[in-house]
Amino acid sequence: MQIISNKQLEDDVFRTIQGRLPRGWGIRRPQDGNSCSSDAELTVPDDKGVLIRIEVRASMDPRGVVQLKNRLMSDSDRLSDDNPVVVISRYLSPATRQKLIEAGFNFMDLTGNARIVLVRPAVFIELSGAARSPFREDRKVRIFKGPKVGRIVRTLVDFRDTPGVRELAVRAGVDAGYLSRVLASMEKEALVDRGRRGRIERLDWAGLLRRWAVDSPLESRCELVTFIEPRGLKSVLTKLASIDMRYAVTGSLAAARTAPVAPARLGMIYVDDIEAASESLALRPAENGANVVLARPVDEVVYRRCSVVDGVTYAATAQVAADLLTSSGRGPAEGEELLNWMAGNEGAWRG
Repeated sequence: MQIISNKQLEDDVFRTIQGRLPRGWGIRRPQDGNSCSSDAELTVPDDKGVLIRIEVRASMDPRGVVQLKNRLMSDSDRLSDDNPVVVISRYLSPATRQKLIEAGFNFMDLTGNARIVLVRPAVFIELSGAARSPFREDRKVRIFKGPKVGRIVRTLVDFRDTPGVRELAVRAGVDAGYLSRVLASMEKEALVDRGRRGRIERLDWAGLLRRWAVDSPLESRCELVTFIEPRGLKSVLTKLASIDMRYAVTGSLAAARTAPVAPARLGMIYVDDIEAASESLALRPAENGANVVLARPVDEVVYRRCSVVDGVTYAATAQVAADLLTSSGRGPAEGEELLNWMAGNEGAWRG
């Protein structure tokens, strides 16, 4: 797709917004000459309308969102419901869109991703566009993937204290130089803020888990085989409570202990040997109608900080959330619900 000018970006977005507005409503650039060229006016029948601040960026990343918010907050016309901001770009990644929502910005990109929420007059427009940028220069290599990154993510998220790079590297079991490079990438994504000596001063642990789930989907972190237990998941839990092997329950079955969205219909269990585990649990192989998934992980980080409840071993809450966010069906919704619970109960799962 060819590169287009900021003016073309605005025109395309204005046409899309106009097509979603009720009859008689409109969006246009003011003609009085008193407003800057980055403003637009939403006109409403029998009302004076509202002035919208337009911020056009050919590209925008999460760090750019933070910088934009800091700049606008320093202006005399502070961010408020009476001064809505719409960020326009060629493409806005899921992480960037999430950061825009958290910052209170409206947004729209050329692929159709949009969220326009105004209080006065009441407007709500939300559209889904591309999940991946069609512009080659916007495409990013998946940087948060591989076993070592998984250890770093879990180490950062699982603990509230923030040691120096060397101590953090030892705790995660990775090289300090590699850790520094990963932290630099996280800083660019606005997932961490670091001080002068590289010490972490702020961590967006929820955003980090979401990004890890995107860059390292479940199937890339383990081998998955499906089975069926005819007597249901309660029978699986009963067997696990007396079985002699290393394992960790994750996914919906684990999340149901803290943030249940609906009764768990699929049990996912990390094991070292899928064949041996399936025999010990008396599971039947099944491609269709499966209610159990056995997963052989590529790294032992999934067994770190497990908890035992009623004799059953469950994976750490952060691991469960990441697994749900990248799973199919209602898994992502369950993952978001678990993140909400985690945000309000940090003392219950962070060390």
